[in-house]
Amino acid sequence: MFAPGECVYEIASMKALHRASGTPSRPMHKSIASPLTSRWLILGGAVSALALAGTLSMWAHFGTVVFFETIRTGFVACFG
Repeated sequence: MFAPGECVYEIASMKALHRASGTPSRPMHKSIASPLTSRWLILGGAVSALALAGTLSMWAHFGTVVFFETIRTGFVACFG
């Protein structure tokens, strides 16, 4: 594979090659998403988890037939 000093030499030569290419190096960002975006994603995930938990608890409590009838009645009431 590599001798003990070769790896360091390879890394140093790659850095020198990058500097010689004239490509300006830009600093890497810590995070792509802003903290505000992250908060909205966490809030959306929490709301979705709450809706799923409510749905499963209704299904467990009322049973499948009553659950689907409740959902169907809600759609009819909303969309006519």
